[in-house]
Amino acid sequence: MKGWVYMMQAINPSHLSGKENYKFLIGSVIPRPIAFVTSLSEDGVLNGAPYSFFNVVSSEPPMISIAVQRKDQVIKHTAQNSILQKEFVVHIVDETWVEKMNHTSATLPYTESEVKKAALTEIPSDLINTPGVKEAKIRMECKLYDHIELPTTDLLLGEVVRYHINSELYESGRIDRDQLDPISRLAGNDYAKIGEAFEIKRPL
Repeated sequence: MKGWVYMMQAINPSHLSGKENYKFLIGSVIPRPIAFVTSLSEDGVLNGAPYSFFNVVSSEPPMISIAVQRKDQVIKHTAQNSILQKEFVVHIVDETWVEKMNHTSATLPYTESEVKKAALTEIPSDLINTPGVKEAKIRMECKLYDHIELPTTDLLLGEVVRYHINSELYESGRIDRDQLDPISRLAGNDYAKIGEAFEIKRPL
C-alpha cells in the first residue's frame, strides 16, 4: 500500500538469552542452505550431521564456512573430528534424501556413526581420507583452512579440493538448480524448496 509505514521494534540482543537470540536469528535469516558434513573420528567412525549456519566464503581459492555451535560449551563431534583430521566433506542436501539427513541430527555417542544409523551409503574420497555419502548429488572434499574459536561456536573454514557433481546437473560450467532440487532450512522443524525464481538484471 502506498505510503504504508511499518512499525519497527528495536531489540537489544544483549538483553536476550542465547536461546532467544538463536530463535530470532533462525526465524529471520531464511532460507538457509544446508551442509551435510561427514567427518572421521580418531578411531575411524564416520560422523555425519547437518548444519544450516553454512555458506560460501571465497571462490579463489574455493572456500566454505560451517559454524558448529557447542552444546553446553562441549565441542560437537563434527568440529572435533574436523580439527583433528584437518578435513571434512560437505554435501548439498536435496529432496531425495532429506529424510535420511534428518535422522542424522539425533544425538549419538561418539563411537556410533550417524551415517550408518541413517542407512546412508559411504563413498571414498579422492584426495582426503574422510568418506562422503553417495546419495548426495553434489559433495565437496574440503581441507581445513582455519578453525576460529568463537565464544560458543567453532567456525570451520574449509578449502574445497575436489568437487563431485552428478553429471545430470552440470553443463557448460553451470549447475541446473531444478535438477539439484536443494532443500533449505527455516525455523523449528520447517524446511523449504527453492520455489518460484525470477531474474533482475544488474545495472551497468
